[in-house]
Amino acid sequence: MNHDMKVMIVDDEEKIVEVIKSYMEKEGYTAVTAYNGKEALEQYKSIRPDLVILDLMLPDVSGEEICRQIRSVGDTPIIMLTAKVEEEYILNGLNMGADDYITKPFSPKQLIARVKAVLRRTQNTAAELKALSYNQGDLIIHIESHSVKKAGLAVSLTPVEFEILLKLAKHPKKVFTREELITFVLGEDYEGYDRTIDTHIKNLRQKIESNSREPQYVLTVYGVGYKFGGE
Repeated sequence: MNHDMKVMIVDDEEKIVEVIKSYMEKEGYTAVTAYNGKEALEQYKSIRPDLVILDLMLPDVSGEEICRQIRSVGDTPIIMLTAKVEEEYILNGLNMGADDYITKPFSPKQLIARVKAVLRRTQNTAAELKALSYNQGDLIIHIESHSVKKAGLAVSLTPVEFEILLKLAKHPKKVFTREELITFVLGEDYEGYDRTIDTHIKNLRQKIESNSREPQYVLTVYGVGYKFGGE
């Protein structure tokens, strides 16, 4: 059971909210609901949930703006709900800092599997107790606090970005294919675009590389995938 884990559900469709809430509570999560953007931001500030399920099409404050505001203060995992299936629309949501997405209509069981995968990654990472330092302290990965510093300054990564970086850093000699990274960070049951991982990589590079066009840490191995380049 997950009695200490709080999930906030944000959607203006009451039926969808009630269905998700019911399934979450059956799984042992504490479910908090919001039906518009203003309410969602107030709820977030007061309860600081462990995960947010966020519809991007809200009547007042957009889901994109909510995502930005959450990302400005923390790395709470965000799963987007969207009725739009166009690839560019979804990639745009990921660029804003969302960790995963699920398109409507969806299976509640599929959503629960995504929630469990995201929270499991977060919990497993937080349970480790060391820091990794590269290039004479230029990049430091604090595993216990789930935080990263670049050139002495804190860098705000999403949980998925952090997991990708940590996975690559822990296996510096291994080249990971897109499929391997997708399976690791998004789960074996993930069904979506292969480019999703490329978007997360691009966002990660913009945050930790001195020059994202000439990366030192997250390297592309053309025709294969990605590997870590820090020393």
